[in-house]
This record gives sequence, structure tokens and C-alpha cells, in this order.
Amino acid sequence: MTEHIYRVTEIVGSSHEGTDAAIRNALTRASQTLRNIDWFEVVQVRGHFAEDQIQHYQVTVKIGFRLEEPAA
Repeated sequence: MTEHIYRVTEIVGSSHEGTDAAIRNALTRASQTLRNIDWFEVVQVRGHFAEDQIQHYQVTVKIGFRLEEPAA
């Protein structure tokens, strides 16, 4: 088994629907530019509240992706 080296980046996803959708939005967008995503960690949840209701959710996630092996 090969030992993997990971890079970690932190991004914020948002959604009007809820925290799950905010996480999915963040990962979907990250997967458009990052390869080899293996894991994520939710590090913060917050939201915007106005007019007596929740307007949207924001979720900060750390995303771990494997660094590619150098060309031989």
C-alpha cells in the first residue's frame, strides 16, 4: 500500500436550504478544480438571520486531497 500525502484547503459553502446542502455545494464546487478529494471535515456552521427567519446557512469545511505522485 502506498503512503499518501495530503493537502488541506478550507472553503465555505452556502445554501438557503440547510447545512447539508451547503456542504454538498462546497464539495461539488471544489471537485471542479481539485483532484483526488478523499475527505472533508466540518469546522464551522453559521447562518444569516433576517426578517424573523433563517435566510441562508454557511458551512466551513476543510477538504483533504491526495497529492499526485511525481512523474518518474
